[in-house]
Order: sequence, then C-alpha cells, then structure tokens
Amino acid sequence: AAWENLSIGYKHKMSVVAPYNNAMEKQKLSTTKSVFHKTFWPDGIGSDTATPIFIIGFVRSGSTLLERVLDAHPMIVGTGEDSVFNGRLDQIRNNIVKASMGGTVDKLHDVVKEMADSVVEDMRNRWKKIDANTDYEEHNGEEVVVPERFADKMLTNYFNVGFIHMLFPKALILHVARNPMDTIWSAFKHEFPPGGLDYTSEFKSLASMYHAYRDVMEHWDNVLPGRIMHVRYEDMVNDMPGMARAIVDATGLPWDESVLNFHKKKHAVNTLSTTQVRKGVYRHSLEAWKKYEKPLAPLVKLVKNRVKWNLKTSLPTYSPPSQEEL
Repeated sequence: AAWENLSIGYKHKMSVVAPYNNAMEKQKLSTTKSVFHKTFWPDGIGSDTATPIFIIGFVRSGSTLLERVLDAHPMIVGTGEDSVFNGRLDQIRNNIVKASMGGTVDKLHDVVKEMADSVVEDMRNRWKKIDANTDYEEHNGEEVVVPERFADKMLTNYFNVGFIHMLFPKALILHVARNPMDTIWSAFKHEFPPGGLDYTSEFKSLASMYHAYRDVMEHWDNVLPGRIMHVRYEDMVNDMPGMARAIVDATGLPWDESVLNFHKKKHAVNTLSTTQVRKGVYRHSLEAWKKYEKPLAPLVKLVKNRVKWNLKTSLPTYSPPSQEEL
C-alpha cells in the first residue's frame, strides 16, 4: 500500500513537471569531458590556500554525516547546503573564459587568484553571519575559535571539479559514495523541495542522473588521478572512529576527540538528513533498498552494471578494520 501511494503521488507530481531533458544533460557531460582534459590546467595557476573543503557526491549518499563530522572539529565549520563556490560559478566560468581567450598566463593567474580569494572571503563572511546568530551556551563560556577550514557542500559540484581544482589546487575535495541502489532508492523515496531534484521521482530520469554522475566521477579520476578523496558511507557507518581520524588527517589539522561527539553538536543549518545524523551513526539504512527489490526491479535494469561499485575509501591514512574487528 505504501508503495502504491508513493507511485500515485509521484505520477501526479511528474505530470506537472517539465519532462527531463536527457539530451541537454548528455551535452553538459560531453562538454565537461571535452573541456577538462588532462592538459587543461596550466602550471602555477590557482590559490595556495587549503581553507575550503569541498564535499561532492550524489544526493542521499551520506554527505550530511560527513559534513557534521568535519563541523564537529573546532577549527572546521560547515557552511550548509547553500554553496558559496556554486553561487559564484557563473562569474568564475565567465572570468576564466575571458582571461583565457584575451590575455596572457599572468592575466589568467591574477584573475583566478582574485576569484579564489573572494570565495574564501565570502565563506568567512558567511561564518561570521551564522556565528553572530548562534546561541553559544554549548561553548560553556569558552572563546569562539575562528575556523581554519570551511566545508562547502553542494553535491552537484561533482560537475564542477575542473573549476574547483583550477581555483583551489591544494583544497581537499571529498567525494562521499554509498551503495548505488541504497543511494538511488533513498533519493527516489525522499520528497525534495521543488527544483532540479524533481527528476529523482521517476525511474528513467533518476537512472540517467545517476549514470551522468558516475560518468563524470570516472572522468575526474582519469584526468586528475588521486585528486579527489573518496569516502565510503559504509565505512563511516561501520568504523566511525577510524574514518573520523582519517578525515581529519586529510584536512591537515590536529585530531580533536570532540569530533566523535558530532551527533551531539548543534548545527545552524538543517537538511532532510539532519535529524537522522542527530541520532548518531545507524546501520539499518545499509541495503535498505532490498526490502523493495521487486518494485525496484525496473530501476535496477536501468542502472545496469552500475548497481555495484567497488569504490574504496581513498583517505591516505585509512585502513579498514578486519571483519573480526568490526
């Protein structure tokens, strides 16, 4: 009955939404791949700062959990769903194109540096605004630490890794990934605010979105090998102490025990996942899609051989525990 109600609701919803433009999405993917080839990034271009930490991945992959772990560190702050970098993307793209076509490498260097500095400045200003509106009872009178890192989460930024790398070649890019069918099922059953995620409510468009994501992630791993650090959601669930240390190690900051109490920390920004994260790490979401294996069979068919993904956590200091240790 629950499945029928969901299906009826979604059929009605999709009847009033413009059809998914698969041709346009394929063109976007093709353009990204042809523009950002192995020799695209000139040497010596980009900011030296490691201040931003970029979180990318498919929707419902566990990004909120990752952001909250980072945000629990006293020197890192999560800036929420509204990515500062993404808000500047059109300007960044236009300025890079203009500088590339009409100027010298020096000109491009200056333009990129200026834009990178202004993104970091915006992140600091965002934090100051959030900080000014936060009740600091939880700090017990301690002085507020000015953050050294800002976690910038915009999941669809997986399409924009080329620009992120150009502006911030030293910044950490964390890609959070989860069992493909758990991810897709979770995306399908969640009602998102109206917008680009409407298309997760229909099997064909959802599968197309997922294939585009996997294609572009393969592309970045090919043209920028090792640049993106992969973080498996299942590793966070099964081994949070080990993963939390490896995540903090990757930021270059010292370890802080308070990170393991991430679920107790108040957070200024809420998402669909926030209430789940407040409960701490829970395992019942693993392989949750199997409960609906039969009605999801057509979706499995559309996802094809990508229903499995042998992607491993690539954080430099992480080694997964043996089965006996789990």
